[in-house]
Amino acid sequence: MSFQSIFGSDPDVVAAAPGRINLIGEHIDYSDGFVLPFAISSRTTVAIKKRNDQKIRLASAQRHSTIFESSIGQLHPGAEGKWERYPLGVIWALGVKDGLDIFVDGRVPLGAGLSSSAALECSVAVALNHLFDLKLTNTELAKLTQKAENDFVGMPCGIMDQSISLMGQAGHALLLDCRDLSTKLIPIDLAASDLELLIIDTQAHHSLVDGGYAERRGNCEAAAAKLGKSMRELNLAELESGKSKLTEVEYRRARHAVTEIARVLECVKALEEKDFALVGKLLNGSHQSLRDDYNVSCPELDLAADTANSNGALGARMIGGGYGGSAIALLKKEDVDSVKGKIAEAFTKAGFRNPRFFSSSPASGASVIECK
Repeated sequence: MSFQSIFGSDPDVVAAAPGRINLIGEHIDYSDGFVLPFAISSRTTVAIKKRNDQKIRLASAQRHSTIFESSIGQLHPGAEGKWERYPLGVIWALGVKDGLDIFVDGRVPLGAGLSSSAALECSVAVALNHLFDLKLTNTELAKLTQKAENDFVGMPCGIMDQSISLMGQAGHALLLDCRDLSTKLIPIDLAASDLELLIIDTQAHHSLVDGGYAERRGNCEAAAAKLGKSMRELNLAELESGKSKLTEVEYRRARHAVTEIARVLECVKALEEKDFALVGKLLNGSHQSLRDDYNVSCPELDLAADTANSNGALGARMIGGGYGGSAIALLKKEDVDSVKGKIAEAFTKAGFRNPRFFSSSPASGASVIECK
């Protein structure tokens, strides 16, 4: 299936954007924190053609020949729908006023915590930026695609996923300051140290457009308001001294945010010094905090991380929003196949779905790949 077979013509522009792995720094992008993601090789590609009316037609390679139809005049936040809300939200956020035919080929695994939604949003944004010569920077596109997901779709995500999908560079993670969106490229060459980062899709698929994500963000915002400082500005001693001002839940959520921000900065130093043993310990600390203080893990994620660690991993943790999705494990190359087998065996014994395994080195960000 192709744009030509669905719409009977050729597109004006084709663009692609990747999913991401967040090495460390989970659930802190909306608390002015630092995060350390990298783009992966799995990408979503979109082909778009401008129309002479205000009709919007959307089709997906993953949804056979179904065509979703809307129009510029029908775009409004909070509209019901499924996957189509993400590209429609980007059209709305960028202020596009012309009709469009859009064909999507999404190759980022859905529900795996690899940010398929940001890949879709950013591929559409890059294509529209080129098609309409909007001259928007990657930082501006990141803010607008976040606006699309926050306001149009109704998912109160931070800006990390969109930023790395747009700004990723091969061979590097991106240290992103979520307060001012400044960035620093951090080289990652695991292969040179005979290491590999294994991605474990637990196939416990999750959906973040529910109360869980919003509740946790609200907990952190409430804690910041009561303590008079953002999670970014707090240290652990200050949090402990202000504990009486917080509910027990707010305290635990804030403790995760404060300690996770510190782990990110420590991980950057460890990577620069190629101290991968410390990187592994920090990954473990992140998982424990997400599991115990943020309560966003699940039995499948815990089993994946625990099994990896008990079979030679330097460290392992859940990634993404949680409640399912994927985990990562930092492994010696020689141990990868054995660990895959042990995890699959453990999942079978527990009665879970068979996990899927991927690996990816840091890849490049979104780009236009074809245009008239």
